[in-house]
Amino acid sequence: MSLVQEFNDYRTKMNEVILSKDNLVIKRLWNLDTNTYAAGALDVKTKELMGLVASMVLRCDDCIKYHLGKAHELNVTTDEMYEVFAVANIVGGTIVIPHTRRAAEYWEELVSM
Repeated sequence: MSLVQEFNDYRTKMNEVILSKDNLVIKRLWNLDTNTYAAGALDVKTKELMGLVASMVLRCDDCIKYHLGKAHELNVTTDEMYEVFAVANIVGGTIVIPHTRRAAEYWEELVSM
């Protein structure tokens, strides 16, 4: 199974489990997250790339994969993606390098699909 399929299958399965518990706080938080990335004064692509930088600096591999997938859906180019990686590394420092490696691996799989 590919990295992308494995991540998406697991994410979908666990989101269904979590949402089935009908916790109002979790539902509201996830709704807020969804609405945050909707088009507004900033376009969706810009917001996703900002989310990716934040996720890399915070070192959240699941978040990184999610934003990479969204960026791919939004037709972000590889050149654009590596500029995002560069910003994340400057902001976050060398601790971000291992996450950049995993992000690059995941991105390569996305663009080869």
